[in-house]
Amino acid sequence: MLPSAYLLRRAIPEVEDYLRLRRDSGLTPHSRAAAQIGLPNSFLSVSVLLDEDMVGMGRVIGDGGLFFQIVDIAVLPAHQGKGLGKAIMATLMDDLRSRITDRAYVSLIADGQAHELYTQYGFEPVAPRSIGMAQFLDPARG
Repeated sequence: MLPSAYLLRRAIPEVEDYLRLRRDSGLTPHSRAAAQIGLPNSFLSVSVLLDEDMVGMGRVIGDGGLFFQIVDIAVLPAHQGKGLGKAIMATLMDDLRSRITDRAYVSLIADGQAHELYTQYGFEPVAPRSIGMAQFLDPARG
């Protein structure tokens, strides 16, 4: 349940808000150019506002039918511990369930203790059956 002072909005965040929230919540920063390309391709997106200021967000990306990934779950430190992350996850999962037409694979990467939030929504570690893998591509490095 979202505290009454906050408003949850189903909308893709503005680029400036997205970049600020990633930076200020401790997520890896992205460039403006990458955010301008990526954000419009969100399958689902929610923002949490306090007095018109975005203090939390989350997105789902994917192919629209078979595979989805939960990304950009972020809450500013001053607003953590108030249930905002739970409200973001609950909304994304409810909206995702209402839009899928068949069984879908939904994944995420849990940094730090975030796995404690995600297990509340049915996510389970995939190891040792599978191992999550990642790579950062940088066009400047070829």
